[in-house]
Amino acid sequence: MNMAIRVYLLLFLALSYSYTAFSLYEDQVGLMDWHQQYIGKVKHAVFHTQKAARKRVVVSTEENVVSSLDLRHGEIFWRHVLAPSDVIDQIDIALGKYVITLSSGGSILRAWNLPDGQMVWESTLPGPKASKPLLLVPTNLKIGRENVMFVYGNGFIHAISSIDGEVIWKKELASEGINIQQLIYTDGSDTISAVGFVGTHRFGTYILHAKSGELLKYKSMEFASGFSGDLSLVTDDTAVAIDSVGTSLVTIQFHDGLISFHQTRLSHLIQNFRRAAVISPSNIPGVFILGTDNSVTLIKVLSRGELKVVEELGHATAVSDALFLPGGQQAFALVQHRDGKILLTVKLDSDDGTSNLLEETIHLDNQRGKVQKVFVNTYVRVDRSNGFRVLIVMEDDSLFLLQQGEIVWSREDGLASIVDVKPAELPVEKDGVSVAKVENNLFELLKGHLLKLKGTLMIATPDDVTAIQKMRLQSSGKSKMTRDRNGFRKLLIVLTRAGKLFALHTGDGRIVWSRLLKTLRKSETCQSPRGISLHQWQDPHHHALDQNPSVLIVGRCGDSLDSAGVLSIVDAYTGEERNHMEHVHSIAHIIPLSFTDSMEQRLHLLLDANRRAHLYPRTAEALDIFQRELGNIYWYSAETDEGILRGHSVQKNCVLEEADNFCFDSRDLWSIVFPSESEKIAATAIRSLNEVVHTQAKVTADQEVMYKYVSKNLLFLATVAPKAVGPIGSVTPDESSLIVYLIDTVTGRILLRVTHHGSVGPVHAVFSENWVVYHYFNLRAHRYEMSVIEIYDQARAENKDVLKLVLGTHNLTSPITAYSRPEVSTKSQSYFFAHSLKTMAVTLTAKGITSKQVLLGTIGDQVLALDKRFLDPRRTVNPTQAEKEEGIIPLTDSLPIIPQSYVTHALKVEGLRGIVTVPAKLESTTLVFAYGTDLFFTRLAPSRTYDSLTEDFSYALLLITIGALVVAIFVTWIWSEKKELQEKWR
Repeated sequence: MNMAIRVYLLLFLALSYSYTAFSLYEDQVGLMDWHQQYIGKVKHAVFHTQKAARKRVVVSTEENVVSSLDLRHGEIFWRHVLAPSDVIDQIDIALGKYVITLSSGGSILRAWNLPDGQMVWESTLPGPKASKPLLLVPTNLKIGRENVMFVYGNGFIHAISSIDGEVIWKKELASEGINIQQLIYTDGSDTISAVGFVGTHRFGTYILHAKSGELLKYKSMEFASGFSGDLSLVTDDTAVAIDSVGTSLVTIQFHDGLISFHQTRLSHLIQNFRRAAVISPSNIPGVFILGTDNSVTLIKVLSRGELKVVEELGHATAVSDALFLPGGQQAFALVQHRDGKILLTVKLDSDDGTSNLLEETIHLDNQRGKVQKVFVNTYVRVDRSNGFRVLIVMEDDSLFLLQQGEIVWSREDGLASIVDVKPAELPVEKDGVSVAKVENNLFELLKGHLLKLKGTLMIATPDDVTAIQKMRLQSSGKSKMTRDRNGFRKLLIVLTRAGKLFALHTGDGRIVWSRLLKTLRKSETCQSPRGISLHQWQDPHHHALDQNPSVLIVGRCGDSLDSAGVLSIVDAYTGEERNHMEHVHSIAHIIPLSFTDSMEQRLHLLLDANRRAHLYPRTAEALDIFQRELGNIYWYSAETDEGILRGHSVQKNCVLEEADNFCFDSRDLWSIVFPSESEKIAATAIRSLNEVVHTQAKVTADQEVMYKYVSKNLLFLATVAPKAVGPIGSVTPDESSLIVYLIDTVTGRILLRVTHHGSVGPVHAVFSENWVVYHYFNLRAHRYEMSVIEIYDQARAENKDVLKLVLGTHNLTSPITAYSRPEVSTKSQSYFFAHSLKTMAVTLTAKGITSKQVLLGTIGDQVLALDKRFLDPRRTVNPTQAEKEEGIIPLTDSLPIIPQSYVTHALKVEGLRGIVTVPAKLESTTLVFAYGTDLFFTRLAPSRTYDSLTEDFSYALLLITIGALVVAIFVTWIWSEKKELQEKWR
């Protein structure tokens, strides 16, 4: 029998070793997570298409990204995401090898290496007065041996070396009160000019020596009608502006210090002109672009300042800058959007007028909106003629390249500006599978197990390994458009700043559908629409399974709270817009209620700027449900600027000129006024509405029961000293303090107040179950800190016996009301933490059984998962044996940062703004989605996957192991029997 045991152990170890050898996880990349990189809406673009180098286009975006894109495929060669405050003003290419970026209002100039994006140099250009930033890179201007570029910003003009960024000379131009609008340099000239407005009624021009910065001449002249808007430069000595009334165009000619004005009424140029016009930025020599509400007009400036209309185009037209062709000719591109088609026209500009070099029509998705910007580039065809490639930016922030009448590539860069995210379930898989499909699946299954077996025995060829990876991706079923039993496959409905809605599949991140919402598009009645948030509108379960789930999109026609609101209801499966409402009441706050109607539509309260509550959906059934629950609806509002926290409830129907049964007045229940001289509201946090708490009882190491104080009406609020609102280091520790509150939002009762002396924000907090974790900066220790507060219900202190809890004789069924004064106790602890944070979140699971992890979005744009056990306020330096068995970790002054705890691994979610967690059906697992300029999705198991086998578990190997063990037992049993028989015959 001993022999049998030895053989069994040897065989088990051999099989285990072979399985471990194959489990290198190299073939599991991308099975559970995905990462997508974006750049945002493009605002500047410069082509670089030299024959010796890879063809690329360098762009800057509204997400503060400077990037180099491959012109062949649209892929990112390199990119850099600058800080939100470091806004990119202009870009250009110098010496054919440096990308030049001017940012922060003309304060910072950088040079990046064109091939790999490494920063070559950086120059800081301070000044006393903010001004329009301007960048001018001459083609061939040298001071000594230095190639030079000119920068105007903060009231100074600088001549800067292109090689090392050294300032060669600088000259202040703001002393005369002039607002410089343009810098002018003519190739081969020794002078540089700066032109602009002095106040609103005077035009001025400076002439400086280009190599020394010496002021050669300054001249200004008054224009009685005044100017408005920006100055548009037409030629080196001619500019155009709009008068202060907005009814005339003013042609300004300046040469050798002589200034003259020529005024032309807009009604003489444009028929039926009624509204104000805007001059669009353009560098087409001799021509400028005038935009109105109804049209875009190309206007040519003649020799004496007279104006001539070249062409009048439709409103949805974008015009490129001038493109200089071989032979001294110049061209520009026009792109018009009509009936789902892109009309591309490249025009040749000459003294005699314009002629068309190229006309193409491209069919385009209707969900991209209108053309916003266009950039044109030329290349030489095989027949030596000029070909054109056009980069187009659309209304939904997407980017695509047109060439030879086709879309070469496209990018959905609107996903770099996500506003809100909501998960949605996929449809249920229908029963019924064909016999042929079953037979095919059986064959593929056997083939897959055979390949896995070859891999396990380490006899697989490279082709076999590739096939194994491919089959694993297919067999995982992660890309199917139906629900899975573990709840891993879902849709992520995301709303972007451009007003476009996307549905992303959690399996591989692909776009299932997209829709540009009509209610969030610019119109005559809604000039600046913006999306606010997404909410679950309908989630069918039992009574309405024939209905698809839907989401509610809430927006405003402006940035102020009193702007008119817009609402849309969209099908989560198809993206079809079921209903929309425009120009409704203002929307200041949205409250999803916990009630649903017979169609499982969730009730919502929308609060307007006048503190009136509006009920949606506007149906009789919803109104009846709401009126029954009227006494149980409370909410709070935080007036940050005034330092006031208020509690509200519904009172009665609104008194309006037209009766509205779905409008209700609110009344103030309580208010807390924070002293303005010592406290300013910095952050608030509440529990997630869909969080599930498994149990309110917590058994300690000494077998006592502590009851969590779990309430969805509990609010965490943090205030800082008004002097400490600025950046870290702007105040001393004695002038700063951080005060945190736990407040019941039904009664306004303050349950806890804690003061952190010498601490400042920014404050980030997350609230879950009965605990809150918050992050701040300690000025005295010069380090970041994280604190945890746990709150327990002392009203059930007599129910401490575990036996009572097991037998059910405890008093947990006694009614609880928010109006009675709660008897609570708190435990708290603070720890040092090494990182600054951008955002925080907490994992959510289906039943709330799995232990929690706090997800920290670091300043390095990564997501770190921190086990809640490290933030246990009961940690001590020397825990007892019982506390160790309970899982309490010995106390240290700092929280550990374990490299393996980075959810994003070695990846970055550039521009990280938010983290969303979604519970899966499998209790051990939660889904995590992080978004910013990039997107990242993964699955987390905070307590390991204790309720399932891993997806790569080898069932074939298990069967082989069991079979081998059975054979081994049988063989060793025969050996044992023979041995015993031989011993008996002796």
